[in-house]
Amino acid sequence: MRRSLVRIGLNVGLDGLLAAGAYALARWMVGGAVFDPPWALPWAVLALLLAGLPFRLSVQYWRFAGTQDLLAVAAASVAAAAIFPVGLREGGGVMPGPSFPVAHALALMVLLAAPRLAYRLTQEGRGAGQGGAGILLIGAGDASDLFLRALAAERAPPFHVVGLVSTGTGQTGRRINGQPILGGLDELGAVLARLRGEGRLPSTLVVTDAALAGTKLAAVMACAEHEGVRVASAPRLTSLDPARVPNGKPGDGLRLAPVAIEDLLNRAQVPLDREGMARLVQGRRVLVTGAGGTIGAELARQVAALGPAELVLLDSGEFALWQIDLELGEAFAEVARRAVIGDVRDATRIGAVCEQFRPELVFHAAALKHVPMVEANPAEGLLTNAAGTRTLADAARAAGALAMVLISTDKAVNPTSVMGASKRLAEMYCQALDIQARAGSGMRCITVRFGNVLGSTGSVVPLFQRQLARGGPLTVTHPDMQRYFMTVREAVGLVLQASVVGTSDASPAFLRDGGIFVLDMGEPVKISDLARNMIRLAGLRPDEDVEIRYTGLRPGEKLFEELFHGREPPVPTGHDGLLMAAPRTADAALVGRAIDEIATAARAGNIRLALALLGRQVPEFIHPSIQGADSARA
Repeated sequence: MRRSLVRIGLNVGLDGLLAAGAYALARWMVGGAVFDPPWALPWAVLALLLAGLPFRLSVQYWRFAGTQDLLAVAAASVAAAAIFPVGLREGGGVMPGPSFPVAHALALMVLLAAPRLAYRLTQEGRGAGQGGAGILLIGAGDASDLFLRALAAERAPPFHVVGLVSTGTGQTGRRINGQPILGGLDELGAVLARLRGEGRLPSTLVVTDAALAGTKLAAVMACAEHEGVRVASAPRLTSLDPARVPNGKPGDGLRLAPVAIEDLLNRAQVPLDREGMARLVQGRRVLVTGAGGTIGAELARQVAALGPAELVLLDSGEFALWQIDLELGEAFAEVARRAVIGDVRDATRIGAVCEQFRPELVFHAAALKHVPMVEANPAEGLLTNAAGTRTLADAARAAGALAMVLISTDKAVNPTSVMGASKRLAEMYCQALDIQARAGSGMRCITVRFGNVLGSTGSVVPLFQRQLARGGPLTVTHPDMQRYFMTVREAVGLVLQASVVGTSDASPAFLRDGGIFVLDMGEPVKISDLARNMIRLAGLRPDEDVEIRYTGLRPGEKLFEELFHGREPPVPTGHDGLLMAAPRTADAALVGRAIDEIATAARAGNIRLALALLGRQVPEFIHPSIQGADSARA
């Protein structure tokens, strides 16, 4: 506070001296004695200080003087020139001439503005030196302009800019804040080669264009890897506000961040019906199973933001449940919630929970999802994914729920794993219940199918991050393996969108008749490419700094996942990001009886029989342990 008062006092003193000089200059311009009357000079100083109060001249930062500051200087100059004659006349003084107010205003503008601009240019000249590491900006728009201005404001800049590369066209040769645009994005390789030849190769390419993503961003990374430079993202626009820099340490607001792996997916933002989601959730009791997992936790967050009457979080893991309950308590303290430890396989516990809380909406995310783990423990996968889904659906329906939403997976299509086949059986039961509900007035049962979620528990991205932290190698099962990916926030947003469409009476009947909502996952991503990009994002070189090691397919894994079965032709829903798989199911009672038989065999430890029964319900699934075992199926 004391330092600020000193700065303000210094501003007032300097502006007073400049006002005195402007008065003397104006008197010289129109002729006449400067000290006639003697009090005219002090009055000229006081007039400016009074006129400057509403325009806050005394608190301006000269180092960051911009357009608004100069406009304030001009307005204060005109006001001071208008105030001065009034005081002069009241004190009995004589106006030097009719043109004096104009000359006075002009002199004030020049003398007040010139030192402000000169001081800023001097400071920018210091910041524009060659100190720090060299960087090349990718993008030639507003973000680059703000980044350059923030960099120029630094007393000791952490890096210097060697130029810019435009993501648009027709900008080569122009300048932004004195920095040249060296070429377009398609010329990046040539630009880097030229800079290398001149001995000015930057250490980092800084992406300032937030719209640069997908294949274009991957091409930038490939060029950077070829030249041995790293790629980073510029800070957000809000953190680059020059007015904030003086309050922090040198370099605050200019810290570069790694490029997010999500940016390489090239996924366009899908507009969502937020009002419809609010109508669906607001004021209702909602149960989320698997609330401690990646999908379940994000469902809980987004549901809590929509204002439910009560939010019940159910998970079998105590620590994960505690974490999401604590987080929601801090972020959504106004939402009534209950954290419930329970296992969807426990029919008695699930029945009691549904009876106690009587949820109106149920989001079922609880599942065993790790393919190799379920292959090694097939009974657990069957009991959780298939029998657990039936247990929850029956309990929710008995408690009067309006709708249940099942989170499914692309691994349920033509499954080669117990995990995928068990989720397909769960889909079948929910589809059958939904068709049954359409025939009467029972609980709607909506199924949503999608692929991998970036960063989810047990997924490949956290695995690669841990392996990178150890220096590698990054392990990939097969060079050609591909998977569909989307961010968890996007996936859950589309799950809620599907819930709105599936429960709305205004939706066409074919969208409410047992079909499976399938999220538009875009193009599949090669896991080996994902590994290479993550290595590049860490500023390293694939196969040189970090090895990529191929380990072979694991039990139950496929090279390519699918979103639709051959007998499930995709149907447009009319909603961006959502497709529908045509219904392919059987009678609910028959599927329920089959699930009971499978569960009985699994509990008895008769895995071979359980898998044979599963294969009968999901004929495209043939497990190695039952291949050729027709007698077991019989």
